[in-house]
Amino acid sequence: MPVIDKLTGATGLSGLHLLLGAIGVFTILYIIGSAIYNVFFHPLASYPGPLIQRASYLPVGIRLALGTHTFHTQALHDKYGPVVRISPNHLSFTDVRAWKEIYGHIAGSRSGTEEMGKFLYLNHPVDEQAHHIISANREQHTELRRALANSFSEASMRGQGPLIGRYIDLLIHKLHEQGEEGRVPLNANNWFNCTTFDITGDLIFGMPFGALEGNGKHPWLDYILGTLKSIAPLQALNYVGLHWVVEVMWKMAGAEGFRKSMESVDLMLKERLKMPVDRNDLFEGLVQRQEKLGLSFDELSANAWVLVIAGSDTTATTLTGVTYLLTQNPEVLKRVTQEVRAAFKSVDEIDIISVNKLTYMLAVLNETLRLYPPVASNLARVVPREGAKVLGEYIPEGTVLEVQSWAMNHSKENWVDPWAFNPARFLDDKETAREKGNMLDALQAFSTGPRNCIGRNLAYAEMRWILARILFEFDLRGASTAAKWIERQKSYGLWERVPLDVYFEPVKEKSQLPRLQKCAMGETAIIVCPATSEREGREGDTQVFE
Repeated sequence: MPVIDKLTGATGLSGLHLLLGAIGVFTILYIIGSAIYNVFFHPLASYPGPLIQRASYLPVGIRLALGTHTFHTQALHDKYGPVVRISPNHLSFTDVRAWKEIYGHIAGSRSGTEEMGKFLYLNHPVDEQAHHIISANREQHTELRRALANSFSEASMRGQGPLIGRYIDLLIHKLHEQGEEGRVPLNANNWFNCTTFDITGDLIFGMPFGALEGNGKHPWLDYILGTLKSIAPLQALNYVGLHWVVEVMWKMAGAEGFRKSMESVDLMLKERLKMPVDRNDLFEGLVQRQEKLGLSFDELSANAWVLVIAGSDTTATTLTGVTYLLTQNPEVLKRVTQEVRAAFKSVDEIDIISVNKLTYMLAVLNETLRLYPPVASNLARVVPREGAKVLGEYIPEGTVLEVQSWAMNHSKENWVDPWAFNPARFLDDKETAREKGNMLDALQAFSTGPRNCIGRNLAYAEMRWILARILFEFDLRGASTAAKWIERQKSYGLWERVPLDVYFEPVKEKSQLPRLQKCAMGETAIIVCPATSEREGREGDTQVFE
């Protein structure tokens, strides 16, 4: 080409240099042009938000990778209001109505018939990974949920009471033993993780992870807990439009923590499938319907992996969070402790059913779920064909919509003094609470609509029972290292929790509470001793909080 030849001769540059230069110039012009379009001509151009985030996906992508996106979005809502454009095609909401309109049963197209689908770049970052109940499409999700529904019912949870109770007994024993009767602070976060993972492991695989017996140490537990951080870079690359890079990274053995957690679940699932049917555990429904639903081993394993994470990490998060908040708020700790010790004369009265009468303790747990939601963000949805109306405004097809619990739960529009730990707000009925400025419907810790968390009953059962046993048997005291525990964490949707050191001091007048002892054959036995004294009940009846 004569023109190119003259140009290269005049500049001394090769054709390759010119080509690379042209690509660079084109890339810069494309970025500038896209930014101008996103800010001034995009269908969402009228929504408020910081200029750089309206122009580019990169700021959110970086914060997703760093674990700071959740906190930054909440700050944006404080500045811009209940609807914020956090990236060119992504809106975040703190208006209570958005829960129903985005996640509810009638959310979808303008005719109200099409459900908003998951934003898979966050929920299913790698193409070759098998889909599971969280990332499945509407039809697949319906079938999977139907198969699991009976196992997660309230009646089924009551039937699992003896199994759950054994691990709670073992936890209490370990807190006595490892804490040297309250003289040594223990990492509450680690011990709650061990308990909930062992319970979930037994309920899904017919065997625990062995974390409690291993005194809080187990390599598989480390792999699974490390998964969240290892997935974050993949989500970030997807978000900024570099999905092809994610696929290349995965094929080159990227996200090692994610891979190892899947491998550990695969090994346990193979053992589970060798067991007799009719175990009546959490996974039985899927195992029995595997052939009917056409589930491959990889799909079965993917669902087991999700159930392990959802059924254990989120519960451990709330238990650790409530322990921290109680030790930082002594008056609340005193009141909830008194409620528990007045309700029961001995430890054998505390079970999966009897804890339901602890009204104030449930309010404490709900306030913990508000102030420290186990799933803080990343529950994004995509507007379906023909668009949708949200808060009375038409939103075009393909727009990403989200309610981030952290932002919703800390909005001054929804709560009086939103940063304060005040369980009493959940003792009011909805109308009374609304009059006081507390929108109780804003709290949807388990999401809402057809894709709400199927493990809600299990989570509440474990949290109430474990917390009641701990408050009945121990006086809690936070160590000096526990200061600003929440503020020191990062959030990747779920939390990367830091250690929480707590003294678990046995209640002196209950020195004869049951202890776990080892039998000759190595089995764990429960020796029940009578309570040393009866406690007086409180004045007035305790109502059951539904």
